[in-house]
Amino acid sequence: MTKNWTEISKKYKDQWVALAEDEMTVVAASKDAKEAYMKAQKKGLKIPIMFSVPIEIKSHIGGGVIF
Repeated sequence: MTKNWTEISKKYKDQWVALAEDEMTVVAASKDAKEAYMKAQKKGLKIPIMFSVPIEIKSHIGGGVIF
């Protein structure tokens, strides 16, 4: 299922976020990935889903190479 991370991207620009299993709930955030991960673990999340939020949101379609 597709997840809409628009609000997460607006709120946490240029940070690492640790997401819960639902892939929508931000458990921790930091400019440092390890710090966000450790904060999430301290809150009881054994293996958080880590996501690096870009500074600028750009459209991207596909991933293949066209010759």
